[in-house]
Amino acid sequence: MERTTLDGTWTLEAVTGPEQSAEHREPIEAQVPGCVHTDLLRAGRIPDPFDGDGEAATQWIGDTVWRYRRTFEWAAPDETRHDLVAEGLDTLATIEINGIVVATTANQHRSYRFPVGHLLRPGTNELVVTFDAPVPAAERLSALHGGELPHVNHHPYNALRKNASNFGWDWGVDVATSGIWKSIGIESWSGVRIAAVRPLVDLDGTTGVLTAHVDVEHAGSTGSFSQAIGSAPVASADGSAGTGLEARITLAPHPASAGHPGSDTEPPVRPAGTADTAGRVVGARPVVDGAATVRLEVPDVAVWWPRGEGDQPLYDVRVEVGDDVWTGRVGFRTVTLDTAADAGGAPFLLRVNGRPVMVRGANWIPDHAYLTEMTPARYADRVQDAIDANMNLLRIWGGGIYESDDLYDRCDELGVLVWQDFLFACAAYAEEPWLADEVEPEVREAVTRLSPHPSLVVWNGNNENLVAYAEWGWRPSLVGRTWGNGYYRSLLPSVVAELDPTRPYTPGSPFSFDEYLTPNDQRNGSVHIWDVWNRLDYRAYADWEPRFVAEFGFQGPPAWSTLTAVVHDEPLDPDGHEMLVHQKADQGNRKLADGMRGHLPSPTSIEDWHFAAQLNQAHAIRFGMEWFRSRTPDNTGMIVWQLNDDWPVVSWALVDHAGIRKPVWYAVRQAYQPVLLTVQPSSGGQGGDGDGGLDVVLVNASGASVADEVTVSRVAFDGTVLESSSFMLAAAPADADRVQLPSSLAVPGDARSEVLVVTGAGTRTVHDFAEVVDQALAPSPLSASVQAIADGAVVTVTADSYARDVSLFADRVDPAARVDDGLVSLLPGESVTFTVTGAPGIDTEALVGPLVLRHAGSLLP
Repeated sequence: MERTTLDGTWTLEAVTGPEQSAEHREPIEAQVPGCVHTDLLRAGRIPDPFDGDGEAATQWIGDTVWRYRRTFEWAAPDETRHDLVAEGLDTLATIEINGIVVATTANQHRSYRFPVGHLLRPGTNELVVTFDAPVPAAERLSALHGGELPHVNHHPYNALRKNASNFGWDWGVDVATSGIWKSIGIESWSGVRIAAVRPLVDLDGTTGVLTAHVDVEHAGSTGSFSQAIGSAPVASADGSAGTGLEARITLAPHPASAGHPGSDTEPPVRPAGTADTAGRVVGARPVVDGAATVRLEVPDVAVWWPRGEGDQPLYDVRVEVGDDVWTGRVGFRTVTLDTAADAGGAPFLLRVNGRPVMVRGANWIPDHAYLTEMTPARYADRVQDAIDANMNLLRIWGGGIYESDDLYDRCDELGVLVWQDFLFACAAYAEEPWLADEVEPEVREAVTRLSPHPSLVVWNGNNENLVAYAEWGWRPSLVGRTWGNGYYRSLLPSVVAELDPTRPYTPGSPFSFDEYLTPNDQRNGSVHIWDVWNRLDYRAYADWEPRFVAEFGFQGPPAWSTLTAVVHDEPLDPDGHEMLVHQKADQGNRKLADGMRGHLPSPTSIEDWHFAAQLNQAHAIRFGMEWFRSRTPDNTGMIVWQLNDDWPVVSWALVDHAGIRKPVWYAVRQAYQPVLLTVQPSSGGQGGDGDGGLDVVLVNASGASVADEVTVSRVAFDGTVLESSSFMLAAAPADADRVQLPSSLAVPGDARSEVLVVTGAGTRTVHDFAEVVDQALAPSPLSASVQAIADGAVVTVTADSYARDVSLFADRVDPAARVDDGLVSLLPGESVTFTVTGAPGIDTEALVGPLVLRHAGSLLP
C-alpha cells in the first residue's frame, strides 16, 4: 500500500450564498484537515464567532456553498488500483478530479473510498470538493420529504447525517461548518488490501479468546468498499471463492500497558496452538469469499479491568494478508448489562468480568465546536479531568460524533469505560431510503472501527428520542410518518448482533426495558432527570429513587477569565446582550436565579452573581450525587451532564472550554470518591432511637470490602465539639451500610451555627444543618500566606471560624493558572494548601484578594 497524502494547503472560495458571501469569492489559503470557519478566521476574514456576538455576524457561513481546490503532481506508482480515500467530509460534498465528478457524499459520520485511477494523468492534476450549504440543505431536504420532523433547537439537523450540535444546542454555538475535516489522500495498491478487522474478545475461565474477523478487498473488484464496510466482503473480480491467501494473526502483550512488562503483574503469554520463537500467539486461516475468521487462545491471560477494579493490560494485534498489514490493540474482558426484572422494577447494572460496576460517570459532548481543533493533547486533558474527578465512565452523547481514536485509546489505557450512543438525538428521524441508505453504512463502519476498544462497554440507540415520542407531544405530528423507531428496535440491534455481539445494546436513553412502561420510569432501567433544573429546587432530587441516572445536571457560568474573554457588555451584567449570547438555555438566567433562592443570598454585584451561580451548581450536583449513591445497591450509577464545553458558555459543564475546572468539578470529585461517607435523611439504619432524623451512609464502589470506624461529631462554628460518637460501618463491593444517628447528633441546638463532621479512614464529610443564606458564617474567617514557586505559587489558608467552601479562583489573576483543590470546608484551626500551577511569576499578593480567595460566607451581607 502506497499513500499519496492530499492533506495540507488548499484554496477555499465561496460559490453561492447570502450577500455577505460575495466578498469571499476570491480564493484564500485553506488547511486540510480543517473547516471553513477556521480557514476564514486564520485569514482574518471574519470576527471570531465565539467572541461577543460573533455568532450572529457569521451565520451566513452555514448558508453558503463552499469550494476547496488543490493541484497535485502524479506519477502513477507501479500498482493496479488507485483509490481516493476521504476519511471525513462535512457534509454534502461533490468530488471532482480533473473536471470529472467522482462522487457525491452525504454523511459526515463515515469515510469514503472511490477508484480514481482512470481519472488521474501524469503530471499536474486538480482535485475539487464542493460543499452544499448545510443549513438550507437541511431545510430543503425536510421540505422535499414531507416537512420538518420534530426536533429541538432551530435548524432541522435531523435531515442530515451531520454532527447535530454543530447547528447549535442549549449549550452550543450555532456554527454550521463545512470542510474536509479528516485526512484525504490516494492509496495505490495491488493484489489485496485489508478492508476491515473486528478483533472481538472473550474469556473462557482464565483463557483469553480472540476471534478476529478480517474482510479483504481485491484490487480487481468493482465498486466501492465504503458502501459495505463491516458487512459483505468484496470477493475477487472473477467471483472465485478461494484465492490461496491466508489471514495471519499475531497477538502479543503491549509492552507499555498496565499488567504487562514493567508492572508487578506481568502475565505469561502461552500459545493455545502455534507460537513463534518470541512466544507470541499466532494463527492463520484461508481467505474465502473475501473474508477470514481466525481464533486465538491465550492461557492465563492478563485481564483488562475498569479503573479502580484492576489493571488495564493491552495486547497488540497484527493482521497480515498478502502484503497488507493492519495493527491494533485489544484488552481481554467480558461485559454484560443486567436489566432483568426484580422486586423493585428492573436494574441497569453493568458487569465487567462478572463483577458489578457502580458507574460514576459524565456525559461527553464534542470538546470543540470546530472538530479539527480537538487535538490528542486536548483529549488527554479531558480524560484526565474525568479520572481526577474519580470517574470510571464517559458517555459519548448521540448529538455529537463517533469520536477520534485518541479518546478511546486513552480510555483503554486508563480503564475509563465508554458508553457510545449512535448518533440520533432529541429528534425524529426518517426511515425512508433518502436517509436510511446513509444510516446503515454509517453504523456498520462505526461498530467495526470501535470494536477493538476494551473501554467500550455499551452501544445505545439514541438520546431521548423514545421518551420524546412518549412524552414530548410528538405523536400527533407523526401520524403515518416514520420517526426512527425502526432504527432503534431493528436495524441497530441487528448490526450490533452481527458485528459486535460481545457488547450489550440498549434501544435508547432513557429506557425502561419494558414495552408497557414509559421510557423514563425511575424504577426501571435508566432515567434522565431534568425537572430539577427546569422547574424544581435541587432538593427535589431526593424525591427520585432511580435505578440508574443517565443524565442530570445543573447550570453554572464558566471561569471568570473564560467568561470575560468573550463577553464585553458595559457594565457586565447577567442579562447583558453578549452575556445572553453565551447563555443558550431556555430562560437559563431565570432558572439560575430560581435555583439559588432559599440556598444563597441574592447577589448584589456581578462578581457575587458569578460566584453564587457557580457555588449553587456545585451544591446542587453534590446533593443529587450523594443522594443517588446513598441508594446503593438499588441505584447502580449515574452519569452527570456534562463533563465539557464546546465553546465559552454558561452551561452544565464541570470543566469549561478553556480547560478550567469549575467549583462543581471539585464537588463531583468529592461525591464520586470510591468510598463515600454521606449524611442523608434517615431510613431506619442500625442503632438510633426511632424513625426520622439522619443516617450516615458508607457507600463502597472501591472493588474491595470496606470496614471503617466512623466518628460523628456535632461541632459549633467556633470549633467546640458539642456531641460525638463512633460507629462501625462495613460494606461489600457495590454495596452500602448505614447507621441512624441518635437525636443528640442529628438535631442541632442551633442550625445556624453548627455542623456535623463525619470522619472515617482517610475521608471526612462536613454536613451543614442549614443553607448558606441561613447560616451565621463569619464574613472574614480566613488568614492566608503565599509562597512563589517556579510554576506558580502555594497558598496556605487557615480558618479561625468555620469557613464553608473555601476556593481559590487563580484564573482571575492569570487565565493560565490552575488550582489543585477547591470547595474545602475548614473548622477553626484547620488549614488547606492550594497549589497554583501553569503561571510562573504570578502576582502572589493578588492571589489572596477578596475576589480570588472566596468562601460561602463572603456572599452574605
